[in-house]
Amino acid sequence: MRVVVYAYVLKDHDVPHIQLLFDALHAENISVYVYGPFLDLLRDKVVFQKDVGEFDGYIDFTLKSFDFVIALGGDGTILSAVTHVRESGVPILGINLGRLGFLASIEKKRIKEAVQLLAKGRYSIEERGLLYLESNMPLFGDTRFALNDFTILKRDTSSMITIHTYINGSYLNTYWADGIIVATPTGSTGYSLSCGGPIIFPNSGNFVITPVATHNLNVRPVVISDDSIISFDVEGRAENFLCTLDSRFETITSAHQLAVRKNDFCIHLVQLHDYGFMDTMRDKLAWGQDSRN
Repeated sequence: MRVVVYAYVLKDHDVPHIQLLFDALHAENISVYVYGPFLDLLRDKVVFQKDVGEFDGYIDFTLKSFDFVIALGGDGTILSAVTHVRESGVPILGINLGRLGFLASIEKKRIKEAVQLLAKGRYSIEERGLLYLESNMPLFGDTRFALNDFTILKRDTSSMITIHTYINGSYLNTYWADGIIVATPTGSTGYSLSCGGPIIFPNSGNFVITPVATHNLNVRPVVISDDSIISFDVEGRAENFLCTLDSRFETITSAHQLAVRKNDFCIHLVQLHDYGFMDTMRDKLAWGQDSRN
């Protein structure tokens, strides 16, 4: 088995957990490759019992065969890993070294156990859909997809923006707001949720459109089929607006014509057999708990 360990930040208090991960991987005789910039951070911090290879990015998936990517960090680390994994189909296992971690669901205390379960094949693979951005002008290079969400947001001004929104060419609504979010089911527990959007179960085949600080109280999030194409015209007092795909962002203007649709490939996430989506919801949102008792 060959795995890639991916991260881009190293904090001193995480070093013991990272050491534990590499020790567990070596104990299971798993060949390890480490993302180059992260490997440079580890050299004087972690002891490698065996030699590790170096992983440089997306192109390596076309040159080498990997079984898994282990993302060390939070959900942002997984979103970053997706830009390298792309259509290769290599599953991602998220180990949470951050705070909340809806995607990176494996806690630090379970690192050794998770590696053992991975080696024994005691896991399942969840397929997660992405969205794809089409634009009349170049944006985001060759990573015009997002696992979580796409947004249009106001920039450098307190004035609201106006977003004319269409579904399959038919007019839906004009949003006077600070912005708008189009989220996948995976992204429904992120920015969309904090703006009042619903939680959507994975593989439900939907997008959710959620306004950000809308100036009309009768406007609410809407859930639509992910077979839909959602297009936008943006205007406002400012000349520039912000457009994001997950944690990546670019500046746009009113001249940009944007549309979002379902992406052509999916991402695969590793889930241990004893821990699924509903377990994550209960743990991260403290469902089923009453602080009065």
